[in-house]
Amino acid sequence: MRSALFSNLDTQQVPANFALQNPKMLRVQLPHEVLARQGSMVAFQGQMDFDYEGAGGVGKLFKKVMTGEGAPLMRVRGQGLLFLADNADDIHLFYLEDEALTVNGRNLLAFDAPLTWEIKRVQGAGVAAGGLFNMTISGTGWVAVTTHGTPVLLDTSQMPTFADGQSAVCWSADLHVGVNRTMKAGALIGRGSGEAMQLAFQGQGFVLVQASEGPPVVQAQ
Repeated sequence: MRSALFSNLDTQQVPANFALQNPKMLRVQLPHEVLARQGSMVAFQGQMDFDYEGAGGVGKLFKKVMTGEGAPLMRVRGQGLLFLADNADDIHLFYLEDEALTVNGRNLLAFDAPLTWEIKRVQGAGVAAGGLFNMTISGTGWVAVTTHGTPVLLDTSQMPTFADGQSAVCWSADLHVGVNRTMKAGALIGRGSGEAMQLAFQGQGFVLVQASEGPPVVQAQ
């Protein structure tokens, strides 16, 4: 896996269809097809078609509806330059080489169309535990993720690693991921710390953590 975050991204060794126009804007060179977050197009030059991208099967659709996970996607085809952004968040690129990356759906900006994706549940987390279903993207190609603020890249092989479920942006798909509960008895009488549950990562790999828990989620009435 290659990324500027790993200091191993040599532009001479990877396809040039994905590139950062600036830290907050992605430039994609078509005719390569790309899947991108709906509404993330800010400009394009050339001729392009934008189509709604479904879940890709009944099983994926069921998981998407039941979990609320998975970015709403559009498929872009055509010729020219496509510019993508999401709320001026920072953008980070990963180039997968027959590998897999797990991404928080809210942080997914775009990925190469030949890559495949699946929604997976974190072990020990039920459907009611929001943010604990994530997308695993696999194959060979580019993945672009967004972070709210400058992130930290944590090496999970050094020691047990924990992150807020809304702050964890993406991580090595081979990691063992579970739930760490730290709620104490005082929380039952309104004296909790506000940090009752985290994602727990173990194994050889990394987790990228943003400097925010993301925008507040409005609960349905």
